[in-house]
Amino acid sequence: MSKRSLLSAFPFAALVAMLAVVPARAVRQQPARPPADLVLINGKVVTVEDSPAEAEAVAIVGDRIADLGSTPDIKRHVGPKTHVIDLKGQLVIPGFIEGHGHFTGVGQAQLNLNLMDTSSWDEIVAMVADAAKTAKPGQWIYGRGWHQEKWSRTPEPNVEGFPTHHALSNVSPNNPVLLTHASGHATFANAKAMELSGVTGQTQNPSGGDFLKDSEGNPTGLFRETASRLIRSSAGEPPLTPAERTARARRILELASQEVLSKGVTSFQDAGSSTADVDLMKQMIDEGKINVRLWIMLRMNNQALASSLATYRTVDYGNGFLTVRGIKKSIDGALGSRGAWLLGPYSDKPGDTGRNTTPIDEIREAAKLAVAHGYQMCVHAIGDRANRETLNIFEEVYKANPGKDLRWRIEHAQHLHPADIPRFGALGVIASMQGVHCTSDAPYVTARLGARRAEEGAYVWQKLMKTKAVVTNGTDAPVEDVDPVASFYSTVSRRTKDGKVFYPDQRMSRMEALKSYTINGAYAAFEEGSRGSLKPGKYADMVILSKDIMTVPEDQIPTAEVMYTIVGGRVRYEK
Repeated sequence: MSKRSLLSAFPFAALVAMLAVVPARAVRQQPARPPADLVLINGKVVTVEDSPAEAEAVAIVGDRIADLGSTPDIKRHVGPKTHVIDLKGQLVIPGFIEGHGHFTGVGQAQLNLNLMDTSSWDEIVAMVADAAKTAKPGQWIYGRGWHQEKWSRTPEPNVEGFPTHHALSNVSPNNPVLLTHASGHATFANAKAMELSGVTGQTQNPSGGDFLKDSEGNPTGLFRETASRLIRSSAGEPPLTPAERTARARRILELASQEVLSKGVTSFQDAGSSTADVDLMKQMIDEGKINVRLWIMLRMNNQALASSLATYRTVDYGNGFLTVRGIKKSIDGALGSRGAWLLGPYSDKPGDTGRNTTPIDEIREAAKLAVAHGYQMCVHAIGDRANRETLNIFEEVYKANPGKDLRWRIEHAQHLHPADIPRFGALGVIASMQGVHCTSDAPYVTARLGARRAEEGAYVWQKLMKTKAVVTNGTDAPVEDVDPVASFYSTVSRRTKDGKVFYPDQRMSRMEALKSYTINGAYAAFEEGSRGSLKPGKYADMVILSKDIMTVPEDQIPTAEVMYTIVGGRVRYEK
């Protein structure tokens, strides 16, 4: 080759060499993508995001979602140690967020008589009789879940439809008995429990509550709202040692964690715990004994709140497993026990407008503490009067703090006056509601409120959403079973056990219902940036269901089972 040809050929050869080297360098400079720890393939993934709205597979690295896409795409994340779950077409959705429940109550319910499915007073008496046979002398017998409106017949004798204590006292003469109403807003005690508590016909009703008496002025055993505090539970029993109390409290929290995870709940918004509860929860989270994310409302008197709020405010402790930033107050009681505070009297009890259980000034003072310490105010309000008074307090604070993103909440918001419905959207107040309460309570709502009030303001989800209010979902467990699938079904169907539909125009669509149980719940806790939908970078919290609740015939929704519950990228429950 001539010198000229050699020179002309060199640049081309050099260029080829450079092209061969540059891609290799570029590849070496790209960070290696770590293999996923967990991969889900061949499923239907509903993200609750606009894009992608659906996918087939999910890759998880650590406790976060790394990628979403088709099964072939996501398989590229699989490494030699990746755990792969073939979903075989099953549904993946964001983990359910229980928007209002009682975490310790869920655990305690596992230790006591479960009266939720009882159909008569006689059945309850028989359960207590069995428990009394094995109880130690003087040991208290506890139960929860009864509801007189759900019994097949009214007991005789009765006062206001509630039984008297005599049958209960006869089967358990030596063991005190205390049975909590399903709502948690009434209790029933036998003669021994009342004797140990010093309750007689001359005992005065406390502010915000009352107990029923028979025609001779004797207590029947029914204690409503704050009057339940008259019963001194555990009176006469040998006191537990500190070690025994701690062991029992730990057992209750462990049982609660196991129960909610088995139902697909990955985040639980707890409607009222003490600082001592929080201390133990934090310890057990550190130990890996609680595997569901907890968002806590502190429930204490204002003096205790003032001394504790600054110390206990906590956000995303333990990789997002504990947040303490809510304050819980109750302004009224429940509709079933006629404790809900109404603007007008009960249709089935003229002259009675319910109970204001916490003075308004006390709630107003707590609201000031909430603003000062960066807490969300969460007020239990069921009746229309209770909701109006709460909205008035909230509006005062919102006007005094313009521009602040407070996201204060009304817990339940069950029965509203039409004039107050627009105020939720205008103020940005969150309606923390429970779909299953609608279908559970429907059989007696009209009797309590009358047809007009029931139609105008009872569980008006669509009316609230049209004001741009955020509506969340939950169960108020252990008032109801913590099962989100059952509450989801109630939300989309509003169908009661007898097949009737309670004001169908207020039903949610399935996507609206799913959002109420996921991203809306996250928003209501200032947590929408880390959970509530399936998106790369968010916590890998999700549930796999055996059936596609978004598409199956409506009557099949309740048959969907939780197959896996994943929290922080780890399988915490597997059927």
